[in-house]
Amino acid sequence: MTHARSEMERRQFLQVSCLAGVGLLVGCSLQAVAAPARGPQPTSGSNAQEIAPNAWIRIGRDDSVTVIVNHSEMGQGIHSGLAMIVAEELEADWEKIRTEHASMDPVYANPKFGVQATGGSTSVNTCWDTLRKAGASTRELLVAAAAATWRVHPRECSAVKGTVVHEPTKRSLRYGQLVDTAAGMPIPKDVRLKKPKDFNMIGKRMGRLDSRAKTLGTAVFGIDVKVDGMLTAAVVHPPTLGGRLKSLDSSKAKSMPGIRHVLSISSGVAVVADRFWQAQKTAAALRIEWDKGPLAGLSSEKISARWKQMAEESGEEIRDDGNVDAAFKNAAKVVEAVYELPYQAHACPEPMNCTAHVREDGCDVWVPTQNQGGVQEIAAALAGLDLDQVRVHTTFLGGGFGRRGDVDFVIEAVEISKEIKKPVKVVWTREQDVRNDHFRPAAYQLVRAAVDAEGALTAFDHSIVCPSYMDAMIDTLAPAVMPRWLPRPLKNVAASVAAPIVKRSRSGKAAAGGASDIPYAIDNFRVRFIKDDPGIPVGAWRSVANSRNAFVVESFVDELAVRSGKDPVQYRCDLLGKSPRHRKVLELAAKKAGWEKRLPGGIHRGVALHDFHHTAVAMVAEVSVDDNGSVRVHRVVCAVDCGTVINPKNVEAQIASGVAFGLTATLKGEITIKDGRAEQSNFDDFPLLTIAEMPVVQVHIVPSTAPPTGIGEVGVPPVAPAVANAVFAATGKRIRKIPITRKDLVG
Repeated sequence: MTHARSEMERRQFLQVSCLAGVGLLVGCSLQAVAAPARGPQPTSGSNAQEIAPNAWIRIGRDDSVTVIVNHSEMGQGIHSGLAMIVAEELEADWEKIRTEHASMDPVYANPKFGVQATGGSTSVNTCWDTLRKAGASTRELLVAAAAATWRVHPRECSAVKGTVVHEPTKRSLRYGQLVDTAAGMPIPKDVRLKKPKDFNMIGKRMGRLDSRAKTLGTAVFGIDVKVDGMLTAAVVHPPTLGGRLKSLDSSKAKSMPGIRHVLSISSGVAVVADRFWQAQKTAAALRIEWDKGPLAGLSSEKISARWKQMAEESGEEIRDDGNVDAAFKNAAKVVEAVYELPYQAHACPEPMNCTAHVREDGCDVWVPTQNQGGVQEIAAALAGLDLDQVRVHTTFLGGGFGRRGDVDFVIEAVEISKEIKKPVKVVWTREQDVRNDHFRPAAYQLVRAAVDAEGALTAFDHSIVCPSYMDAMIDTLAPAVMPRWLPRPLKNVAASVAAPIVKRSRSGKAAAGGASDIPYAIDNFRVRFIKDDPGIPVGAWRSVANSRNAFVVESFVDELAVRSGKDPVQYRCDLLGKSPRHRKVLELAAKKAGWEKRLPGGIHRGVALHDFHHTAVAMVAEVSVDDNGSVRVHRVVCAVDCGTVINPKNVEAQIASGVAFGLTATLKGEITIKDGRAEQSNFDDFPLLTIAEMPVVQVHIVPSTAPPTGIGEVGVPPVAPAVANAVFAATGKRIRKIPITRKDLVG
């Protein structure tokens, strides 16, 4: 009965959420499902300069192969990775491959989200089958065109490195020479895909396609966009989170050089000028009175105290296996610990920016975004336009980390352009970027373990108190993200109906990611989520909740191992009887790190294991702590199983970048709240890991022919627990708060 009811609720949830159009959150957007999958149409005619056999590939007379990439390139190498998938099946010449950002079209929607968006390490996973089939069908089209030219059977022909060869006679034609013939031929269906043993590109160490442009400075990031007649805007945000404009005196500002407009917008005050520094200098001189809002007295200490009281509440049960309460009642010993994690900023190298041009008949948005669908929806809603009147031009992203899945900076540009009737580029300063971030949520977590007389783990109880970044996304986008045919008044009604259902069904699961889905076999296992939103803006942060929850779970498991008298690696292996894949990864990392060998010079090891979206990863960190409590990470050894590897070089780079990102949060960065505002504002008080502090990172990949999973975020979650466990091995002190400070170790 319970199963039937839950299934009925699930279907009801999906139906209503689809009606409301919140496909970004539940993977069921009516726009993506119902609209025809168009994309570039196949070119016909004998004078075609290029052919587009499908939405993903164009072949030119000059032998060029253009791969259309529907995912945002933010440094993770996805343009090269997806192009390699196409090139493999197409048998293309890598020197002729180039990439292009996809336009807005339902065919480019991320099937995991239901709209065009990049996140969750889903790019390769969601495009694997689609791009292989696109490449293979194009290959067979060109083979058929060559066979028709030679008047031979296609079985006598083969494709190799951008040419089609007639095997009996060794005649060959380049792909570019086949454009005219192929343009008038039907697109092959049900084509043969290559077997992994026949791959000649996938699995090889390949250079990135965008390296040259980025090295020479010709790659266009959002901050580089230039449009005819464009003005530049600086925005002054309220000094407190949730504050509002009370009064504005801009009389003197309007007479300053280059100033065109000073206007109030939904997020604050915008100064529009010919150049950015004119706008920024004038913005600093404005006389503004702010209503500080309801959060003016809020502080990190007050939030922590509130969450401490809430941690004992029942909350929402995300997972409840066995009989946890009975196991604790019969336990020989109960182990309990409290962990606290702060808000974290994204600190993208490229601060938030967006260029918009709103006209009566349309709107263009140039933006470094992870969320093209959300950008199009919100721009259409603000400009009062239909979706097909809004064009989103995706640029390269100077870092994303989840931050550029939000649309607050897009809203500013669209509002300003609509008001002044000119194209405008909004650029944030670093201080604005840090203080007005949508932070990774802070969290207060209580974990308890029941242990029997032999020291074996019999029950695990985990309570998580924190805000929900999922709720924040819904509140921002739900009124706008609707099917285009739904009248705007009905959009608001549908959104109000769907939002509570989506929040109830998704926010807890998202907040418990990396806690409720651990690979360990524990018969009595419970995870609870107690939601509390203090009002601080939050959003997705690289590896989302996994970055917090992995620290808690793996630190606590390590503590249980030590208390039981077992080696931390062996203790974990004993819990992985039902997860041989994870055990293999853990044992590989331990072996490559020389786990059983003693390290010299006061260096100690810590280990952590995690699973992020079906990618198994284990890390061993080698750490030293000096007499002043300064922590130095010397080496991180990682083993990873991410299914089929497209480019090992890129996997290594992503793991290393995840280590750098994770170490910044572990050893340095935190956002603290005082008087309703973030205390930190730049890299002097929100420091990043430096090159000199970067450890040696060694990555070992488990061979696999399974479909690829994901690699962009998996390097982050194990970092904090591996380092914290190594610090315990070095000092005997358990780390239950990050970042790790000297006070934690010597105070």
